[in-house]
Amino acid sequence: MIGPGRHDDLCTMVREQLGIGDVGGVLLIVVDPRPSHGGFSCQADLTTTMALPEILEAVAQQIREDREKGIP
Repeated sequence: MIGPGRHDDLCTMVREQLGIGDVGGVLLIVVDPRPSHGGFSCQADLTTTMALPEILEAVAQQIREDREKGIP
């Protein structure tokens, strides 16, 4: 989805507090079992946005490796 996400206001707050400007970005993923509370918002430059699949795959792989090592 292009355009503001459900949690765009929180994403903006994090991006501004971290001082992230025109390069890089913030991806906020909210996991909440209540209906209509979960979701994600992303504010990033085009290069970062296009790299998100690879970034998320790397994060998933690290989580799997940690889980296999017994790291909670």
